Amino acid sequence: MAAPAAADTLMSIRDLRMHFPIYKGVVFRKVKAVVKAVDGINLDIRKGETLGLVGESGCGKSTTGRALLRLYEPGVGRLSGSVVYDGKDLVKLPHSKLQPLRKELQIIFQDPYASLNPRMTVQTIIGEPLKVHGIASGAKATERVKELMDIVGLSPAMLKRYPHEFSGGQRQRIGIARALAVNPKFIVCDEPISALDVSIQAQVMNLMQDLQREFDLTYLFIAHDLAAVRHISDRVAVMYLGKLVELAPAEQIYATPTHPYTQALISAVPIPDPEAERTRQRILLEGDVPTPLNPPSGCRFHTRCRYAEAICRTKEPKLLEQAPGHFVACHLVESGKLKPIDDGGAVGGDMVVDTTIPKKDERYYQDIAAKAAARISANAAKRVAAEAAAPDASQGDDDA
Repeated sequence: MAAPAAADTLMSIRDLRMHFPIYKGVVFRKVKAVVKAVDGINLDIRKGETLGLVGESGCGKSTTGRALLRLYEPGVGRLSGSVVYDGKDLVKLPHSKLQPLRKELQIIFQDPYASLNPRMTVQTIIGEPLKVHGIASGAKATERVKELMDIVGLSPAMLKRYPHEFSGGQRQRIGIARALAVNPKFIVCDEPISALDVSIQAQVMNLMQDLQREFDLTYLFIAHDLAAVRHISDRVAVMYLGKLVELAPAEQIYATPTHPYTQALISAVPIPDPEAERTRQRILLEGDVPTPLNPPSGCRFHTRCRYAEAICRTKEPKLLEQAPGHFVACHLVESGKLKPIDDGGAVGGDMVVDTTIPKKDERYYQDIAAKAAARISANAAKRVAAEAAAPDASQGDDDA
């Protein structure tokens, strides 16, 4: 997926890599190994859209978001590739030219507790970007802070309060107000709802959508909650071990997930239909996630993929367009051996594949279920024995 950027592209990412060196020694430091957190991402983010970025913990989602804003410094063995915004490559820009662009590119951090300075009042926290970028000061800054608090649903009367006086949802609203203070065009939302209660999550997502419509914002929405991502996103990118494995419009990727990893993720999402939930098949991934210190050769998912073939172990698949706007990085999809079936839009619907692909024997899954049932029965028997022995012990004490 290295085609030229379209006219509606806000940000164009090509071969983005973020490698963290691990050093050994104290006086004479040498690079011992490299953690390949993000390893060659190609992506275009369109103006006014919300692009969801999903994947397991440790796959490089947050690192990607921070790298786009160049919160990591470029250099040998660290940040490389290109992130073109407004005709400028952010990776190669000197600090003097990068600073004016900072106000157009903002971030909402994951933890509403750690991202706010506990020694600052709300007025200082939200007003700090205005001061740094020379937008407003004094009475004008105070009025702007009050306006922002009103926009995100907080009372301006709370201006002089400290972060510990707010709930988690209110703190996240403060973080959103801080990001909006400088009138940005692009916001990285780094799991902004993961630390919040479910009811508060809905409020924050609705607020973000309202703000997007009002201020024509573009979001990169990073999250683990696939249902939340479906609700808020226009397109969804799936990431595994530093690589993009699938990219498609949100409804399409949830209705017809194509990459085996995407299928497994979608199958893990509960369906709000008891009948469908009982009849569907959950796709269980085997093994642990490989380390980014030494990722597998070829397709990085082949060590956990139930359909892997010889080519998957040796050749890295390219992210290719398999349908209009639907990109997949999989040799089996490219060759036509692996095909999804439309499940009618139900999140987590069953997937079937071409019969030429070997599947796990049904007895394999039955054995897993039998072992789990045996463990549950054994634990229950132990509890019953312990409860039966308890009265005898107390009786002995009474006799004594």
